[in-house]
Amino acid sequence: MSNLSLAARNSSTMLRRNLLHARRYPSLTLNLLLTPVMLLLLFVYVFGDTMSAGIGGGADRSAYIAYLVPGLVLMTIGSTTIGTAVSVSNDMTEGIVARFRTMPIHRGSVITGHVIGSVLQSVISVVLVGAVAAAIGFRSTDATLPEWLAALGLVTLFATALTWIAVGMGLVSPNAEAASNNAMPLIFLPLISSTFVPIDAMPGWFQPIAEYQPFTPAIETLRGLLLGTGIGHNGWLALGWCLALTALGYVWSKSVFNRGAK
Repeated sequence: MSNLSLAARNSSTMLRRNLLHARRYPSLTLNLLLTPVMLLLLFVYVFGDTMSAGIGGGADRSAYIAYLVPGLVLMTIGSTTIGTAVSVSNDMTEGIVARFRTMPIHRGSVITGHVIGSVLQSVISVVLVGAVAAAIGFRSTDATLPEWLAALGLVTLFATALTWIAVGMGLVSPNAEAASNNAMPLIFLPLISSTFVPIDAMPGWFQPIAEYQPFTPAIETLRGLLLGTGIGHNGWLALGWCLALTALGYVWSKSVFNRGAK
């Protein structure tokens, strides 16, 4: 069997293993998924009219739903990948990876299975959050089919980027609790982005912090695609961030994983 076919076969096996774990122990995924859902309901039904008026939309809750959902979609990805960091840390500390290393399997298949499984879970979580958003009034009537496909591609690419970063965090964490804490920026960064309010509504000194971070250009790109509005330079910035984070996470994860094998 060639090295490529061995890697594909072993990665498929590891993917099935991770999906079975997620199915048998769904509490972590559900708890992380509840965060963006609860924020969606809170900001729509408690703050919706006030927030809509504050961003110039008048007291119109439906206008704020349209603004809010793209940011919470990407926040959902950040929340889901925290579970990946915890899962990777558990594998590293409970001894199963040490056992895998004694078996004739492709070394990279262990973390590849985590990455693919996490991306699939992220996309499913996004669909569930999107269903809740549609149920409470979100509509994307101005988006064309190519824009929908581009939005799906952005979500998948962004999930891949954050997952590789989460895998690295899990590998360097001494236990599951530390992995969860180390991955908290993946939830914190959307809170200081354009998820809830436009960048120009923030204090001047804070605007560069909110603008030049990974989530804001991705949120603005997804917002433009779903609402049929312009995305300007944000599309290229989002793509650049996704590729950079994917490369960084991959190199970091591979380096730490291989170092642990020595």
